[in-house]
Amino acid sequence: MSQDRVVLITGATSGIGAAVARALAGNNVSLLLHGRGADSTSKDALEQVAAEARALGASTQTCHADLANPGAGATIVDQCVKHFGRLDQLVSNAGHASKKPLTDATPAELMASVQSMAAAFLELAQAARPHLAESAAASVVLTSSFVAHRYTPGELYPITAAAKAAAESLAMSLAAEFSASNITVNCVVPGYTLKDPSRYPASNWQDQLAKPPLGRFGLPADVAGAVRFLLGPDARYITGQKLAVDGGLQLG
Repeated sequence: MSQDRVVLITGATSGIGAAVARALAGNNVSLLLHGRGADSTSKDALEQVAAEARALGASTQTCHADLANPGAGATIVDQCVKHFGRLDQLVSNAGHASKKPLTDATPAELMASVQSMAAAFLELAQAARPHLAESAAASVVLTSSFVAHRYTPGELYPITAAAKAAAESLAMSLAAEFSASNITVNCVVPGYTLKDPSRYPASNWQDQLAKPPLGRFGLPADVAGAVRFLLGPDARYITGQKLAVDGGLQLG
Protein backbone atom coordinates (compact mmCIF):
# COMPACT_ATOMS: atom_id res chain seq x y z
CA MET A 1 0.00 0.00 0.00
CA SER A 2 1.30 3.47 -0.88
CA GLN A 3 1.57 5.89 2.01
CA ASP A 4 0.91 9.62 1.93
CA ARG A 5 1.82 9.85 5.60
CA VAL A 6 2.58 7.75 8.66
CA VAL A 7 1.20 9.05 11.96
CA LEU A 8 2.06 7.81 15.45
CA ILE A 9 -0.68 8.42 18.04
CA THR A 10 -0.10 7.69 21.72
CA GLY A 11 -2.98 7.08 24.08
CA ALA A 12 -5.19 5.86 21.24
CA THR A 13 -7.19 3.29 23.19
CA SER A 14 -10.15 5.61 23.86
CA GLY A 15 -11.27 9.20 24.13
CA ILE A 16 -9.32 11.86 22.25
CA GLY A 17 -6.64 9.51 20.94
CA ALA A 18 -9.19 7.14 19.46
CA ALA A 19 -11.08 10.07 17.93
CA VAL A 20 -7.86 11.35 16.36
CA ALA A 21 -7.25 7.93 14.83
CA ARG A 22 -10.74 7.95 13.28
CA ALA A 23 -10.35 11.54 12.08
CA LEU A 24 -7.05 10.85 10.34
CA ALA A 25 -7.92 7.42 8.94
CA GLY A 26 -8.26 7.20 5.21
CA ASN A 27 -6.70 5.78 2.08
CA ASN A 28 -2.90 6.03 1.99
CA VAL A 29 -2.71 6.90 5.70
CA SER A 30 -0.79 4.59 8.04
CA LEU A 31 -1.37 4.77 11.80
CA LEU A 32 0.76 3.41 14.62
CA LEU A 33 -1.68 3.29 17.52
CA HIS A 34 -0.26 3.10 21.03
CA GLY A 35 -1.92 2.11 24.26
CA ARG A 36 -0.59 1.30 27.70
CA GLY A 37 -2.09 -2.18 27.45
CA ALA A 38 -2.66 -2.49 31.17
CA ASP A 39 -5.06 -5.42 30.75
CA SER A 40 -6.81 -7.50 28.12
CA THR A 41 -9.79 -5.12 28.04
CA SER A 42 -7.64 -2.13 27.11
CA LYS A 43 -5.73 -4.20 24.54
CA ASP A 44 -9.00 -5.27 22.96
CA ALA A 45 -10.19 -1.65 22.94
CA LEU A 46 -7.08 -0.55 21.04
CA GLU A 47 -7.58 -3.33 18.51
CA GLN A 48 -11.16 -2.14 18.03
CA VAL A 49 -9.94 1.40 17.28
CA ALA A 50 -7.46 -0.06 14.81
CA ALA A 51 -10.24 -2.05 13.13
CA GLU A 52 -12.38 1.08 12.80
CA ALA A 53 -9.46 2.97 11.25
CA ARG A 54 -8.85 0.14 8.78
CA ALA A 55 -12.52 0.19 7.82
CA LEU A 56 -11.99 3.84 6.89
CA GLY A 57 -9.10 2.90 4.62
CA ALA A 58 -6.05 3.26 6.86
CA SER A 59 -3.24 0.80 7.39
CA THR A 60 -2.71 0.22 11.11
CA GLN A 61 -0.34 -1.31 13.60
CA THR A 62 -0.76 -1.34 17.39
CA CYS A 63 1.80 -1.36 20.17
CA HIS A 64 1.69 -1.38 23.96
CA ALA A 65 4.07 0.38 26.32
CA ASP A 66 3.87 2.24 29.61
CA LEU A 67 5.17 5.75 29.02
CA ALA A 68 5.89 6.01 32.74
CA ASN A 69 8.92 3.85 31.99
CA PRO A 70 11.95 5.79 30.73
CA GLY A 71 12.83 4.77 27.19
CA ALA A 72 9.32 3.72 26.25
CA GLY A 73 8.88 6.69 23.91
CA ALA A 74 11.95 5.80 21.86
CA THR A 75 10.80 2.18 21.69
CA ILE A 76 7.41 3.20 20.29
CA VAL A 77 9.01 5.37 17.60
CA ASP A 78 11.37 2.54 16.70
CA GLN A 79 8.45 0.13 16.33
CA CYS A 80 6.65 2.58 14.05
CA VAL A 81 9.62 3.08 11.75
CA LYS A 82 10.41 -0.63 11.65
CA HIS A 83 6.85 -1.46 10.63
CA PHE A 84 6.04 1.38 8.22
CA GLY A 85 9.53 2.45 7.14
CA ARG A 86 9.09 6.09 8.08
CA LEU A 87 7.35 8.58 10.36
CA ASP A 88 5.73 11.82 9.21
CA GLN A 89 3.68 13.03 12.16
CA LEU A 90 3.47 12.51 15.91
CA VAL A 91 0.44 13.02 18.16
CA SER A 92 1.48 12.83 21.81
CA ASN A 93 -1.84 12.31 23.50
CA ALA A 94 -1.35 9.85 26.36
CA GLY A 95 -1.97 11.21 29.84
CA HIS A 96 -3.95 10.91 33.03
CA ALA A 97 -5.51 13.18 35.63
CA SER A 98 -5.14 13.43 39.39
CA LYS A 99 -7.06 15.76 41.70
CA LYS A 100 -4.92 14.93 44.74
CA PRO A 101 -4.22 18.21 46.57
CA LEU A 102 -0.64 19.32 46.96
CA THR A 103 -0.97 19.03 50.74
CA ASP A 104 -1.25 15.26 50.23
CA ALA A 105 0.90 14.75 47.13
CA THR A 106 4.40 13.36 47.33
CA PRO A 107 7.44 14.36 45.28
CA ALA A 108 7.48 10.80 43.92
CA GLU A 109 3.92 11.21 42.60
CA LEU A 110 4.87 14.50 40.97
CA MET A 111 7.90 12.97 39.29
CA ALA A 112 5.86 10.00 38.09
CA SER A 113 3.34 12.34 36.49
CA VAL A 114 6.08 14.42 34.86
CA GLN A 115 7.75 11.26 33.54
CA SER A 116 4.60 9.79 32.02
CA MET A 117 3.58 13.04 30.31
CA ALA A 118 6.33 15.67 29.92
CA ALA A 119 9.41 13.43 29.88
CA ALA A 120 7.68 10.86 27.70
CA PHE A 121 6.72 13.59 25.23
CA LEU A 122 10.34 14.73 25.09
CA GLU A 123 11.54 11.16 24.48
CA LEU A 124 9.01 10.71 21.69
CA ALA A 125 9.95 13.98 20.03
CA GLN A 126 13.69 13.36 20.29
CA ALA A 127 13.39 9.88 18.82
CA ALA A 128 11.03 11.08 16.08
CA ARG A 129 13.02 14.10 14.96
CA PRO A 130 15.44 12.44 12.50
CA HIS A 131 12.55 10.67 10.81
CA LEU A 132 10.30 13.73 10.78
CA ALA A 133 13.10 15.79 9.25
CA GLU A 134 12.84 13.65 6.10
CA SER A 135 9.12 14.39 5.65
CA ALA A 136 7.51 17.29 3.79
CA ALA A 137 4.52 17.06 6.16
CA ALA A 138 6.44 16.83 9.44
CA SER A 139 4.32 17.86 12.42
CA VAL A 140 4.05 17.23 16.13
CA VAL A 141 0.89 17.85 18.14
CA LEU A 142 0.77 17.60 21.93
CA THR A 143 -2.52 17.13 23.75
CA SER A 144 -2.37 19.29 26.87
CA SER A 145 -5.25 20.29 29.16
CA PHE A 146 -7.11 23.28 30.52
CA VAL A 147 -5.88 22.29 33.99
CA ALA A 148 -2.49 23.82 33.12
CA HIS A 149 -4.21 27.19 32.58
CA ARG A 150 -7.12 27.35 35.02
CA TYR A 151 -6.55 27.44 38.76
CA THR A 152 -9.96 27.69 40.37
CA PRO A 153 -10.78 26.12 43.75
CA GLY A 154 -12.72 22.94 43.16
CA GLU A 155 -11.23 22.48 39.69
CA LEU A 156 -7.61 21.88 40.62
CA TYR A 157 -5.54 19.00 39.27
CA PRO A 158 -2.20 20.15 40.72
CA ILE A 159 0.12 17.30 39.79
CA THR A 160 -1.41 16.91 36.34
CA ALA A 161 -1.28 20.67 35.81
CA ALA A 162 2.44 20.71 36.60
CA ALA A 163 3.16 17.86 34.17
CA LYS A 164 1.03 19.33 31.39
CA ALA A 165 2.54 22.80 31.87
CA ALA A 166 6.01 21.28 31.62
CA ALA A 167 5.02 19.42 28.46
CA GLU A 168 3.63 22.63 26.93
CA SER A 169 6.87 24.46 27.71
CA LEU A 170 8.85 21.67 26.07
CA ALA A 171 6.58 21.89 23.02
CA MET A 172 7.27 25.61 22.63
CA SER A 173 11.03 25.07 22.86
CA LEU A 174 10.83 22.15 20.44
CA ALA A 175 8.88 24.34 18.01
CA ALA A 176 11.81 26.74 18.00
CA GLU A 177 14.46 24.03 17.73
CA PHE A 178 12.64 21.91 15.15
CA SER A 179 11.81 24.86 12.89
CA ALA A 180 15.19 24.53 11.18
CA SER A 181 14.04 21.12 9.94
CA ASN A 182 10.63 22.49 8.85
CA ILE A 183 8.88 20.48 11.58
CA THR A 184 5.88 22.21 13.14
CA VAL A 185 5.10 21.69 16.83
CA ASN A 186 1.80 22.77 18.36
CA CYS A 187 -0.50 22.00 21.28
CA VAL A 188 -4.22 21.45 21.59
CA VAL A 189 -5.65 22.38 24.97
CA PRO A 190 -8.99 20.65 25.59
CA GLY A 191 -11.47 21.84 28.18
CA TYR A 192 -14.04 19.60 29.88
CA THR A 193 -14.25 16.71 27.43
CA LEU A 194 -16.47 13.63 27.62
CA LYS A 195 -13.70 11.23 26.70
CA ASP A 196 -15.38 7.95 27.65
CA PRO A 197 -19.06 8.19 28.67
CA SER A 198 -19.04 4.59 29.94
CA ARG A 199 -16.33 5.44 32.49
CA TYR A 200 -17.05 9.14 33.03
CA PRO A 201 -20.81 9.73 32.56
CA ALA A 202 -21.97 13.27 31.89
CA SER A 203 -24.13 13.11 35.02
CA ASN A 204 -20.93 13.26 37.09
CA TRP A 205 -20.04 16.61 35.52
CA GLN A 206 -23.34 18.47 35.64
CA ASP A 207 -21.98 21.07 38.07
CA GLN A 208 -19.35 21.99 35.46
CA LEU A 209 -21.75 22.34 32.53
CA ALA A 210 -22.35 26.08 32.95
CA LYS A 211 -18.64 26.94 32.95
CA PRO A 212 -17.85 26.78 29.21
CA PRO A 213 -19.50 29.84 27.60
CA LEU A 214 -20.75 27.66 24.74
CA GLY A 215 -22.81 25.77 27.29
CA ARG A 216 -21.84 22.17 26.58
CA PHE A 217 -19.09 19.70 27.24
CA GLY A 218 -16.52 19.03 24.58
CA LEU A 219 -16.42 15.78 22.65
CA PRO A 220 -13.33 13.88 21.56
CA ALA A 221 -14.28 14.65 17.96
CA ASP A 222 -14.04 18.39 18.71
CA VAL A 223 -10.41 17.98 19.75
CA ALA A 224 -9.67 15.53 16.96
CA GLY A 225 -10.82 18.11 14.41
CA ALA A 226 -8.29 20.60 15.77
CA VAL A 227 -5.52 17.99 15.66
CA ARG A 228 -6.43 17.09 12.08
CA PHE A 229 -6.20 20.76 11.11
CA LEU A 230 -2.79 21.22 12.76
CA LEU A 231 -1.48 18.15 10.94
CA GLY A 232 -2.96 19.24 7.62
CA PRO A 233 -1.60 21.25 4.69
CA ASP A 234 -3.43 24.43 5.72
CA ALA A 235 -1.42 24.60 8.96
CA ARG A 236 2.10 24.35 7.55
CA TYR A 237 2.83 27.96 8.56
CA ILE A 238 1.58 27.47 12.13
CA THR A 239 4.02 26.43 14.85
CA GLY A 240 4.57 27.11 18.54
CA GLN A 241 0.86 27.62 19.22
CA LYS A 242 -1.54 26.44 21.92
CA LEU A 243 -5.01 25.98 20.46
CA ALA A 244 -7.70 25.93 23.15
CA VAL A 245 -10.60 23.60 22.31
CA ASP A 246 -12.68 24.36 25.37
CA GLY A 247 -15.93 26.10 24.41
CA GLY A 248 -14.50 29.38 25.67
CA LEU A 249 -13.58 28.07 29.12
CA GLN A 250 -10.42 30.17 29.29
CA LEU A 251 -12.35 33.38 28.71
CA GLY A 252 -12.99 33.63 32.41
